[in-house]
Amino acid sequence: PDLYHTGYTQDALKEFVEANVTCALIKSQPLPTPEELSVEPATYLNGLAEVVGELRRRTLDILRHGYSTEAERLLGVMDEIYSILVTMDYPDAITNGLRRQTDLARGIIEKTRGDITFSLRGGHLEQSINRLLSQLNGEQATGLGGGGSIPNMDEDD
Repeated sequence: PDLYHTGYTQDALKEFVEANVTCALIKSQPLPTPEELSVEPATYLNGLAEVVGELRRRTLDILRHGYSTEAERLLGVMDEIYSILVTMDYPDAITNGLRRQTDLARGIIEKTRGDITFSLRGGHLEQSINRLLSQLNGEQATGLGGGGSIPNMDEDD
């Protein structure tokens, strides 16, 4: 019993919770419960708070390949986790520093929201530019816009 409640054991269990919950959420599976994972509620909640950072990393990996609705889904999951954590208004001695972890999660979520918005708007801008280039090239090809076509910006000169 004494070893179970030491900091390093609880940290290992928190990582265990984080890994299990992250995998379940990425696969759109139900959240495993503290009972299913055989951990104390405070350890579970701290592991849940750590999941927000993992979901941010997953979201950024998705956004690197272009905007995806999966990024939006993960942001929604992050918001749901925060909604759970913020209701835990107990002393830090009971929750093992959960309040600080919850505050960090809020910042991570807001940064992620900004990154998703930036990616979405960037994708819209790229589509608009491509449509404009197509229109301009079409006008020039029919002789309405002067001579030649718009140079290809992808080619090196």
